[in-house]
Amino acid sequence: MKLSRVLGFSLLTLLFSFQLSAQKSYLEDADRALYEEEKYFEAIEMYKKAYVKEKGRDVKAEIIFKIAESYRLSDQTEQAQVWYDKSIIAQYADPIARLRLAEMKMQNGKYDEALVEFQKYAAERPEDPRGKNGIEGAKKAQEWEDNPDTYVVEPVVLINSEFYDYAPTFADKKNEEMIFTSTREGSVGNETSEVTGDNFSDLYFSQRDRKGKWSEPVLVEGEGVNTEFSEGAAVLNSRRNIMYFTRCKVEKNGYVGCQLISAKKMGNKFGQAEPIPISNDSAVIGHPAITPDDKIIIFASDLEGGMGGKDLWYIKEEGRGQWSSPINLGPDINTEGNEMFPYVRDNGDLYFSSDGHMGMGGLDIYHAKKQGEGQWGKVENLKAPINSYSNDFSIIFDGDHDRGYITSSRPGGRGKDDIWQFSRPPVLFVLKVEVRDSETGEILPASNVKLIGTDGTSAEKETQSNGQTEFADNGGESYINPNTSYSITVSKPGYLNAKGKETTVGLEESKIFAHLYELIPIKEEGIKLPEILYEFDKTTLTDQAKDSLDYLYDILVNNPQIVIELRANTDSRGSDKYNLKLSQGRAESVVKYLSSLGIASERMVPKGYGETNLLISDAEINKMATEEEREAAHQLNRRTDFIVLRDDYVPQDQGDGGATDSGEE
Repeated sequence: MKLSRVLGFSLLTLLFSFQLSAQKSYLEDADRALYEEEKYFEAIEMYKKAYVKEKGRDVKAEIIFKIAESYRLSDQTEQAQVWYDKSIIAQYADPIARLRLAEMKMQNGKYDEALVEFQKYAAERPEDPRGKNGIEGAKKAQEWEDNPDTYVVEPVVLINSEFYDYAPTFADKKNEEMIFTSTREGSVGNETSEVTGDNFSDLYFSQRDRKGKWSEPVLVEGEGVNTEFSEGAAVLNSRRNIMYFTRCKVEKNGYVGCQLISAKKMGNKFGQAEPIPISNDSAVIGHPAITPDDKIIIFASDLEGGMGGKDLWYIKEEGRGQWSSPINLGPDINTEGNEMFPYVRDNGDLYFSSDGHMGMGGLDIYHAKKQGEGQWGKVENLKAPINSYSNDFSIIFDGDHDRGYITSSRPGGRGKDDIWQFSRPPVLFVLKVEVRDSETGEILPASNVKLIGTDGTSAEKETQSNGQTEFADNGGESYINPNTSYSITVSKPGYLNAKGKETTVGLEESKIFAHLYELIPIKEEGIKLPEILYEFDKTTLTDQAKDSLDYLYDILVNNPQIVIELRANTDSRGSDKYNLKLSQGRAESVVKYLSSLGIASERMVPKGYGETNLLISDAEINKMATEEEREAAHQLNRRTDFIVLRDDYVPQDQGDGGATDSGEE
C-alpha cells in the first residue's frame, strides 16, 4: 500500500532525525535510513551504491528488495513494482516479495495481474491469509471499478498545488471556509523532509465565494498553529471555535513524536496551542476527529494494546479540558493493517481510511454505522469512484448533503496528493413523447399530452411541429419525480385517445423514457379491428376472438366519452337473410363479451350488415388466380369494425372510462 507518505508525511508517522555521523558502509547507512530514520529517498541512493560494491548474489537480491521497499514507503508504486519484480528474478528468498509485487500492481490499477501474483503467493504460503484475501480483493476491486456508483469526483483546482495537499476540514458553520494541510512552498518551517522531499507541512486556509470559487490558500493565522515543525490533519468542534490538529516534532537528541494540539479561535486567528496529554512523547498520535456533541475525540495511533499497525482510538471528555485515557475502537473497526483519518458525520456515523479492510489498492475510505456511545460497526467500503486504486482518505461531508471532499493521489490531480470534491448528481427523469397518425404515420402537432402522478402532481403539454414534446425541467424542478407512477393520456380532435403508463418506482439512476403514441383517426367509413374469429357458421366467439377484442376494450376505456356502433360483416356466400341474421348475432356477441368486462352496454350499438358492405366484390374475387387468394378476399369481407356515433357520453356511474367498478378491477 502507498502508506509511507500517508503514514509518515500525513503527520502520523513522520519522524525526523538529524544528520548522522559517517557510517561503516553504504548498506549499513541505507538500512538505518530505511528502518530507523524513514529517509526513504536517501535510502534508495545508498542501496544502489551498495549494490554496485556487493559481490554476493543473495545479498544483491536482498538489496534489490530493500530498494523496492524504499520506493513503496516513499509512495513511488510504479518504481516499487519494477524493483519487486527484479528481486523475484534475482531469486530473493522471502516470498514476501511476491506479496508486495501483488500489492503494488493493485495500487497501479493492474487488478488482473495482481490477481495472478496473489494466487502465486497463496500457493507458496497457503497458511498466510493475505494471499487468499488478496485474491478476493483483486476480484472485488475490478468489479467495483467496472460498476462505479453515480458519484462525480473532480479535483479542486483552485486549492491544489504540485505538492501534497490533503486532509480538508470545514472551519465555519456554513461550510464556506476550509482548513487543509499542505507542503507547498511558503511554509513556516524552512527544513526539507527527507521522507517526502518537500517542505514540512503547515495548515492553510481558503474561503468559498457565492459562486463556489475557493480563494487562494493562505497560512492559518495564529502564533500557536504553524511552526518550524510539521502541522496538519485538523478538525474544529461544532461551534468552530476550537481547532484540534496534529504536530510532529524533533527534539535535540533526535527523539521524535506526534501529538494532538488544541487552539482556541480568537477573531480571525488562533491563540496559544495546548497539547492534549494522551501518552508519552514518543507515541505517534494524530488525525483527530470529533463527534457532533464535542464529547469524544477519535484519533489514529500505534499505542500499545492495538490490533496492529495504526489503530483508531478515542478519548472522552471528563470535565473542562480533561479527557479520559485512550480507548481502542475494537476489532470491528481496527485490523492488523492501518486505520487512519477518522471523520464523524453529523448523524454520528464514522468514516475512516484503512489498508487492512478489503479495498481497491491503496488506502480506501470506509463507513461504519453508529451503534452506541463510542461504538461503530458494519464497516462498508465506499467503492468506486470515491475509492480508486490510489490512496483515498480524509473524507468530509458538506452538512447532510450527498457531497463533500476527499483526498486522493489518483491520476488527474495537480500534485502528489490532492483535494477532490465529490457529489452525487440528482436523479433526473425525462419523458419524451412523439405522436403520429396510426394509419398514415404522419406526425401530429398540437396533440395534448397529460400526466397524472400517484404523488398528486399533474402536467399538460402540446406536441410541437415535429410531433414531439418532453417533460424535463420545470423551473428548477422535475416534472417526473422519483418513486412515482404516472398515467399518460394523449388526445387530439378527430382522433381517439391513447393512454399509457410509466413509473420511476425503484429507479436509482437517471433515465429518459421515450414513448411513441399512434392515434387512431375517427373516420366515417369505420375503424378496422384485429381479426375476430367465430365458430364456423355460428355467433360464438372463439378464444382468439376474445384476445383480439382486448384492443377494442382498451379503446373504450381510454375514450370514456364515445359511443360506438359495432359492425359485423359477412362474405357473400349464403343467403342475404341468413347472412344478415348471422352478422347481427355476431355483433351482439361482441357487445355481450365487452359488457362482461365492464364496458357499459349503452356505449355499444350492435349492427349486423350481412353481405351488404363488401370490401371486395364477387366479380373481383372470381378473377383471382388461386383458391388461396379467393379465400383471403372472403376473409377480408368477414370483418368486424366500428364507427364513433358520438363523443358526449356521460356514464351514470362516474367510474373510469364508462366501465363499471367490476370492469376496472
